[in-house]
Amino acid sequence: MSPKITRIIKEYLESQEELHQKVQAINELKTLIHQYSPFSQEPVDCVLWVRAESVAANDYNPNVMAGVEKKLLERSIEKDGFTQPIVAARYEEKNLVVDGFHRQAVGKSSGLIRDRLQGYLPVTYVNSTRQEQRDCIAATIRHNRARGKHQIPAMSDIVRDLCRLGWDDIQIGTELGMDADEVLRLKQISGLKELFAGEEFSQAWTVE
Repeated sequence: MSPKITRIIKEYLESQEELHQKVQAINELKTLIHQYSPFSQEPVDCVLWVRAESVAANDYNPNVMAGVEKKLLERSIEKDGFTQPIVAARYEEKNLVVDGFHRQAVGKSSGLIRDRLQGYLPVTYVNSTRQEQRDCIAATIRHNRARGKHQIPAMSDIVRDLCRLGWDDIQIGTELGMDADEVLRLKQISGLKELFAGEEFSQAWTVE
Protein backbone atom coordinates (compact mmCIF):
# COMPACT_ATOMS: atom_id res chain seq x y z
CA MET A 1 0.00 0.00 0.00
CA SER A 2 1.36 3.38 -0.92
CA PRO A 3 2.35 5.85 1.83
CA LYS A 4 -0.30 8.28 0.59
CA ILE A 5 -3.14 5.76 0.91
CA THR A 6 -1.83 4.64 4.30
CA ARG A 7 -1.80 8.26 5.50
CA ILE A 8 -5.35 8.89 4.27
CA ILE A 9 -6.66 5.76 6.01
CA LYS A 10 -4.78 6.60 9.20
CA GLU A 11 -6.15 10.14 9.25
CA TYR A 12 -9.65 8.86 8.53
CA LEU A 13 -9.56 6.39 11.42
CA GLU A 14 -7.97 8.86 13.82
CA SER A 15 -10.75 11.32 13.06
CA GLN A 16 -13.27 8.89 14.53
CA GLU A 17 -13.21 9.75 18.21
CA GLU A 18 -15.67 7.24 19.68
CA LEU A 19 -15.15 3.48 19.63
CA HIS A 20 -18.38 2.74 17.75
CA GLN A 21 -17.54 5.29 15.08
CA LYS A 22 -14.07 3.83 14.64
CA VAL A 23 -15.42 0.28 14.38
CA GLN A 24 -17.98 1.41 11.81
CA ALA A 25 -15.23 3.12 9.81
CA ILE A 26 -13.08 -0.01 9.90
CA ASN A 27 -16.02 -2.14 8.74
CA GLU A 28 -16.71 0.27 5.89
CA LEU A 29 -13.09 0.06 4.74
CA LYS A 30 -13.11 -3.73 4.93
CA THR A 31 -16.36 -3.90 2.96
CA LEU A 32 -14.99 -1.58 0.28
CA ILE A 33 -11.81 -3.66 -0.09
CA HIS A 34 -13.90 -6.85 -0.17
CA GLN A 35 -15.93 -5.53 -3.12
CA TYR A 36 -12.78 -5.34 -5.24
CA SER A 37 -11.09 -8.46 -3.90
CA PRO A 38 -10.41 -11.40 -6.25
CA PHE A 39 -11.82 -13.52 -3.40
CA SER A 40 -15.04 -11.57 -2.94
CA GLN A 41 -17.11 -14.78 -3.20
CA GLU A 42 -15.38 -16.19 -0.12
CA PRO A 43 -17.07 -15.09 3.14
CA VAL A 44 -13.83 -15.24 5.13
CA ASP A 45 -12.39 -12.52 2.89
CA CYS A 46 -14.40 -9.99 4.92
CA VAL A 47 -14.68 -10.33 8.70
CA LEU A 48 -16.59 -7.49 10.36
CA TRP A 49 -16.96 -6.46 13.98
CA VAL A 50 -20.60 -6.33 15.08
CA ARG A 51 -22.30 -5.63 18.39
CA ALA A 52 -22.66 -8.86 20.37
CA GLU A 53 -26.32 -8.22 21.16
CA SER A 54 -27.10 -8.21 17.43
CA VAL A 55 -25.84 -11.80 17.08
CA ALA A 56 -28.64 -14.32 17.65
CA ALA A 57 -28.30 -18.09 17.95
CA ASN A 58 -30.42 -20.20 15.59
CA ASP A 59 -33.02 -22.54 17.07
CA TYR A 60 -32.24 -25.61 14.98
CA ASN A 61 -28.58 -26.46 15.66
CA PRO A 62 -28.40 -30.19 16.59
CA ASN A 63 -24.69 -30.09 17.46
CA VAL A 64 -23.72 -30.78 21.07
CA MET A 65 -20.59 -29.87 23.02
CA ALA A 66 -19.55 -31.39 26.33
CA GLY A 67 -18.89 -29.17 29.34
CA VAL A 68 -15.16 -29.91 29.24
CA GLU A 69 -14.99 -28.87 25.59
CA LYS A 70 -16.88 -25.65 26.32
CA LYS A 71 -14.38 -24.74 29.01
CA LEU A 72 -11.53 -25.52 26.64
CA LEU A 73 -13.09 -23.33 23.95
CA GLU A 74 -13.42 -20.46 26.42
CA ARG A 75 -9.80 -20.85 27.51
CA SER A 76 -8.68 -21.03 23.88
CA ILE A 77 -10.40 -17.75 23.01
CA GLU A 78 -9.13 -16.14 26.20
CA LYS A 79 -5.52 -17.15 25.50
CA ASP A 80 -5.34 -17.32 21.69
CA GLY A 81 -8.04 -14.84 20.73
CA PHE A 82 -10.76 -15.35 18.13
CA THR A 83 -9.02 -17.34 15.38
CA GLN A 84 -12.31 -18.21 13.64
CA PRO A 85 -15.12 -15.73 13.03
CA ILE A 86 -18.77 -16.49 13.66
CA VAL A 87 -20.57 -17.30 10.41
CA ALA A 88 -23.93 -15.55 10.16
CA ALA A 89 -26.75 -14.60 7.85
CA ARG A 90 -28.44 -11.22 7.93
CA TYR A 91 -31.99 -11.79 9.14
CA GLU A 92 -34.14 -8.71 9.69
CA GLU A 93 -32.25 -6.68 12.32
CA LYS A 94 -30.24 -9.65 13.60
CA ASN A 95 -27.14 -11.59 12.60
CA LEU A 96 -28.41 -15.18 12.76
CA VAL A 97 -25.67 -17.69 13.57
CA VAL A 98 -25.04 -20.28 10.86
CA ASP A 99 -21.81 -21.62 12.36
CA GLY A 100 -20.09 -20.71 15.60
CA PHE A 101 -22.95 -21.13 18.08
CA HIS A 102 -20.55 -21.95 20.92
CA ARG A 103 -18.07 -19.23 19.92
CA GLN A 104 -20.76 -16.56 20.08
CA ALA A 105 -22.04 -17.95 23.39
CA VAL A 106 -18.56 -17.76 24.93
CA GLY A 107 -18.01 -14.30 23.48
CA LYS A 108 -21.13 -13.11 25.28
CA SER A 109 -20.82 -15.04 28.56
CA SER A 110 -17.12 -14.65 29.36
CA GLY A 111 -16.54 -11.39 31.16
CA LEU A 112 -12.87 -11.36 30.18
CA ILE A 113 -13.56 -11.84 26.48
CA ARG A 114 -16.54 -9.50 26.47
CA ASP A 115 -14.51 -6.72 28.08
CA ARG A 116 -11.55 -7.29 25.79
CA LEU A 117 -13.74 -7.07 22.68
CA GLN A 118 -15.71 -4.17 24.14
CA GLY A 119 -19.04 -5.78 23.35
CA TYR A 120 -18.22 -6.80 19.78
CA LEU A 121 -17.91 -10.15 17.99
CA PRO A 122 -16.13 -11.04 14.72
CA VAL A 123 -18.63 -12.07 12.05
CA THR A 124 -18.45 -13.14 8.44
CA TYR A 125 -21.57 -13.54 6.33
CA VAL A 126 -22.70 -16.38 4.11
CA ASN A 127 -23.12 -15.35 0.48
CA SER A 128 -26.19 -13.19 -0.07
CA THR A 129 -27.65 -15.78 -2.44
CA ARG A 130 -27.58 -18.40 0.35
CA GLN A 131 -29.47 -16.61 3.13
CA GLU A 132 -32.90 -18.23 2.89
CA GLN A 133 -33.89 -20.29 5.91
CA ARG A 134 -33.37 -23.66 4.24
CA ASP A 135 -29.97 -22.59 2.90
CA CYS A 136 -28.87 -21.47 6.37
CA ILE A 137 -30.06 -24.74 7.93
CA ALA A 138 -28.15 -26.74 5.32
CA ALA A 139 -25.02 -24.63 5.84
CA THR A 140 -25.16 -25.20 9.60
CA ILE A 141 -25.46 -28.97 9.16
CA ARG A 142 -22.60 -29.07 6.65
CA HIS A 143 -20.33 -27.17 9.02
CA ASN A 144 -21.25 -29.42 11.93
CA ARG A 145 -21.15 -32.80 10.22
CA ALA A 146 -17.55 -32.17 9.21
CA ARG A 147 -16.39 -32.03 12.82
CA GLY A 148 -19.08 -32.51 15.45
CA LYS A 149 -21.73 -34.84 16.73
CA HIS A 150 -25.42 -34.64 16.01
CA GLN A 151 -28.29 -35.98 18.03
CA ILE A 152 -30.42 -38.21 15.81
CA PRO A 153 -33.82 -36.84 16.96
CA ALA A 154 -32.64 -33.28 16.29
CA MET A 155 -31.37 -34.26 12.85
CA SER A 156 -34.70 -35.89 12.02
CA ASP A 157 -36.41 -32.59 12.86
CA ILE A 158 -34.03 -30.81 10.48
CA VAL A 159 -34.91 -33.20 7.64
CA ARG A 160 -38.61 -32.80 8.39
CA ASP A 161 -38.32 -29.01 8.28
CA LEU A 162 -36.39 -29.05 5.00
CA CYS A 163 -39.08 -31.28 3.50
CA ARG A 164 -41.71 -28.78 4.54
CA LEU A 165 -39.60 -25.97 3.06
CA GLY A 166 -39.75 -27.66 -0.32
CA TRP A 167 -36.63 -29.81 -0.68
CA ASP A 168 -36.98 -33.37 -1.94
CA ASP A 169 -34.94 -36.35 -0.72
CA ILE A 170 -32.29 -35.97 -3.42
CA GLN A 171 -31.66 -32.31 -2.63
CA ILE A 172 -31.60 -32.95 1.12
CA GLY A 173 -29.09 -35.76 0.64
CA THR A 174 -26.93 -33.66 -1.65
CA GLU A 175 -26.97 -30.56 0.54
CA LEU A 176 -26.42 -32.38 3.87
CA GLY A 177 -24.04 -35.10 2.71
CA MET A 178 -26.45 -37.99 3.36
CA ASP A 179 -27.24 -41.08 1.36
CA ALA A 180 -30.84 -41.93 0.44
CA ASP A 181 -31.22 -44.47 3.23
CA GLU A 182 -30.15 -41.97 5.89
CA VAL A 183 -32.65 -39.41 4.65
CA LEU A 184 -35.46 -42.00 4.74
CA ARG A 185 -34.54 -43.11 8.25
CA LEU A 186 -34.55 -39.56 9.56
CA LYS A 187 -37.90 -38.83 7.93
CA GLN A 188 -39.32 -41.95 9.54
CA ILE A 189 -38.08 -40.95 12.99
CA SER A 190 -39.47 -37.42 12.64
CA GLY A 191 -43.02 -38.69 12.25
CA LEU A 192 -43.16 -38.90 8.46
CA LYS A 193 -43.06 -42.69 8.47
CA GLU A 194 -46.53 -42.94 6.90
CA LEU A 195 -44.90 -41.78 3.66
CA PHE A 196 -42.71 -44.89 3.55
CA ALA A 197 -45.05 -47.72 4.44
CA GLY A 198 -43.64 -49.87 1.65
CA GLU A 199 -39.96 -49.06 2.13
CA GLU A 200 -37.40 -51.59 3.33
CA PHE A 201 -34.61 -50.45 5.59
CA SER A 202 -31.35 -52.00 6.66
CA GLN A 203 -30.41 -52.53 10.30
CA ALA A 204 -32.20 -50.02 12.52
CA TRP A 205 -30.54 -47.16 14.31
CA THR A 206 -30.56 -46.84 18.05
CA VAL A 207 -31.99 -43.49 19.07
CA GLU A 208 -30.59 -42.23 22.35
